[in-house]
This record gives sequence, structure tokens and C-alpha cells, in this order.
Amino acid sequence: MRLFLLIVGCQLAAVVSADAQIQQGIASYYGRKFHGRRTASGQLHNKDSMVCAHRRYPFGTKLRVFCPATKREVVVTVNDRGPYGRGRVIDLSLRAARELGIVARGLATVIVEPVREYSVPMRPVDTDIEIPEVDFEAIDDYYGEGVPWRDSVVMKPDLPLRRYPVKVKAEK
Repeated sequence: MRLFLLIVGCQLAAVVSADAQIQQGIASYYGRKFHGRRTASGQLHNKDSMVCAHRRYPFGTKLRVFCPATKREVVVTVNDRGPYGRGRVIDLSLRAARELGIVARGLATVIVEPVREYSVPMRPVDTDIEIPEVDFEAIDDYYGEGVPWRDSVVMKPDLPLRRYPVKVKAEK
């Protein structure tokens, strides 16, 4: 029983330490024939998505992949296991390989590291950049009250984010 716990504990420690390491090695990419096939996570592989295969990182982990030869980087999500080729550290989807600029080469040396926090870049709060406010009354004064888009779009109160065109009957 102790041997079993020791082995399981070592495997868990390997998974935890995998999150902290930066790898350098060869990257390849999935060919078109893998499009639509099931991955190890159960998802269907989509050649146009930003996904990858890695041997150790848990499914759903975001990885930053940097290619020193092209000076480009991408962020991909692990959804498969592999690569099983010797010396390779990651298999990229076709879209990720295109964005890195490695499709023509087929293989490239890359640096792989986990992304701690992944967010959409936004304007920093503590900058001196002022964003002007939109003055809708000035727009009404300029265009008048009969703005074409205002007459042809009605907002329904039960679905405030959807717009429905108004059908106008022609007068005889």
C-alpha cells in the first residue's frame, strides 16, 4: 500500500512540476487528415482552432508557444496527448502553425511555457489617455430626428440586445 501511495504521489508531483517548467524543443503540426477526428480529451479536432497536443500538461491548460526563428508567439489550449515523434515537445493545430509561420518548414524549434493569467488586452486604468464621450444629442442635432437607422430598427423590451427590422407596408 505504501509503495502504491509513493508511486501515485510521485506522479502527482510530476504533474505539478510540469506546470512550472519552460520547455524548448521541436514543434510539429497536425496535418489536414486529422481535422474532425476525436482527440484524447474527447473533443473533435478543428484545424482552425488554437489547440495543441502535449504529453504532460492537463487538458485545458493554456500554453504560450514562441518561435525564435520567426519571432512570433501564440497561445494555445491543450486538448490532446502527444506528440509521439522523437525530440518533439508539442503538436500544434494548423492555424497555430500558420500564425507561428512554421507551416512551410513543417518543424521548428519553439519555447513552450504555461500561461499563468490569460486575459484580453485592455486599456490600462492608470494611464493619462482620455477617451472622448459620445454626445448623442449632437448627433441628433446634426442628422435630425429622422435618422434612417432609428426608423428601421425597433428594440423589443423582452430582448433588449436583439434588434428586429420593422416591416413597413407601402401605402397605396
